[in-house]
Amino acid sequence: MSSKKCRGKNVEAKVASTFLKAKGAVNKELKQYLDRFHCGSAEKLAQKLPPDSIDTIVTSPPYFQQRDYGNPKQIGQEPTPEEYVASLVRVFTALKPAVKESGSIWIVLGDKYEKNRLLGMPWRFALALDDWILRSDCIWHKPNAMPSSVKTRPTTDHEYVFLFSKSAQYYYDADAIREPHVTFSENSKMRGGRNHFGKRGGTPEQGKNSGDLNLHDGRWDQAFHPLGRNKRTVWSIALSKFREAHFAVFPEQLVETCVLATCPLGGVVLDPFSGAGTTAVVAKRLGRHFVGFDCSAEYCQIARKRLNAIDVD
Repeated sequence: MSSKKCRGKNVEAKVASTFLKAKGAVNKELKQYLDRFHCGSAEKLAQKLPPDSIDTIVTSPPYFQQRDYGNPKQIGQEPTPEEYVASLVRVFTALKPAVKESGSIWIVLGDKYEKNRLLGMPWRFALALDDWILRSDCIWHKPNAMPSSVKTRPTTDHEYVFLFSKSAQYYYDADAIREPHVTFSENSKMRGGRNHFGKRGGTPEQGKNSGDLNLHDGRWDQAFHPLGRNKRTVWSIALSKFREAHFAVFPEQLVETCVLATCPLGGVVLDPFSGAGTTAVVAKRLGRHFVGFDCSAEYCQIARKRLNAIDVD
């Protein structure tokens, strides 16, 4: 990272730290968990959290039979897909009372091949978690995905990101994660491109938005939000690495999108499978509190060390 970027992140972290201090008191029962990593079973730790205390959960659980951490409390080494899904459902069911009515979950999950058959693990889980409201399925496209020697199917370069909410009315800040407009840029695929802009009758498709006189009067600019277009469901984000972790961590940019969208400033983000602590690092940088769970004492220690490295107090 360049020194300029480092300075930018330090300033951002200082602003966030100042905000959290000024925010004042938080739930007294939550204080013992707040801004800390806790080692243990996610399901059991979930039951100790005070009710209605978490704004959003951002996490990537261990994938089915991908990595053995050698821990009896781990999830991911269940003998069957059904048992794996059941283990995950128990965790998020146990977490539900701790999540506010306005709260949500973001879950990043990859798939698994077994005997040349794609198991469909992300969707098995998403459909099984029917006690929550499935709001969106996003695709995390990995432009730097590992190459594959497979010759009988396309190489996988994506994972799923599911958004669930606890209730129909939940916190979601669409403006915080808007994307740049494409329609009048050099990346536009619209027939005629920028030639439509400012021209009477310049709507690119006959009948499209026919009820909006501004568009047909060459005022396409009025149809675009000044902060950008609404976030799309395909996110192209490169894989990340953290030197001390024994595996690729999910990228800060991905976590940042989730946190900004569903956790207000000063709110609380939980990662029940915190690993190397990426969610906590992003939450702190963005002026949110965090709670981290992991069954591995080694990874809790790695996460604490990583978080301390960005302290600005």
